[in-house]
Amino acid sequence: MGTTVLDGRLLARMMRSGAANLYGSKDTVNDLNVFPIPDGDTGDNMFMTIDSGCRAMPDGAESLCAVGSGVASGMLHGARGNSGVILSRIAAGICGGLEGLEKADVRSLGSSLKKGVAEAYSAVSVPVEGTILTVYREAVDYMTGRITDGSTIESCMDDLIFELQEALDRTPDQLQCLKEAGVVDSGGAGLLCIAEGMKKALEGRDADYTAVQAAGGPVQPDFDLFTEDTEFKFGYCTEFMLRLRTDKVGRT
Repeated sequence: MGTTVLDGRLLARMMRSGAANLYGSKDTVNDLNVFPIPDGDTGDNMFMTIDSGCRAMPDGAESLCAVGSGVASGMLHGARGNSGVILSRIAAGICGGLEGLEKADVRSLGSSLKKGVAEAYSAVSVPVEGTILTVYREAVDYMTGRITDGSTIESCMDDLIFELQEALDRTPDQLQCLKEAGVVDSGGAGLLCIAEGMKKALEGRDADYTAVQAAGGPVQPDFDLFTEDTEFKFGYCTEFMLRLRTDKVGRT
């Protein structure tokens, strides 16, 4: 018999194993990065994003929604780059679908994964097919379409991973720059690495998160280095950092 219910402890293990699995493959994912900008950082950005979610999970929590809330908040605040932002929105949609649940069966899990699709697409002003968005959407559609009364968390993950790979292999036919470079979408490849790591946790052979913890986590920006006089010289891949100056509230 397989696992029929997902709780907070299992989700936490799956998240850590997914992050660790991506950590071991992030350089490979970086090498695939040609869209939207060939700057070779998709693996790093996705890893830092999911790792931020892992570090925000409450220790030892059994409640699925409690762990999910930590994941969503951590990934939102730790999101890096385009791929990291989209990954954080996928997580926000999934965890939003788990809100109020102590545990989830496969149908509830499928419903929450679909909410991840909607959230990710709504977060992108002009969605481009052949990217992580497509790979995730097609995999979720395939997985949820195969859920039966006999489905388990394991069988759902098997279906999800199967179609993640299939959808990833189709991305060069959907995005010309990928075909010209002879690669698949880097964001979709990173997502597949995460899912495969999650499956390892289900099988009791979790990817080792120890090395990830030893890395010390993503470096946080020092906001004191930025003032109203700071000038950004580069016109692409710019992230805006806003700081509320409470010491000036109410002054004219």
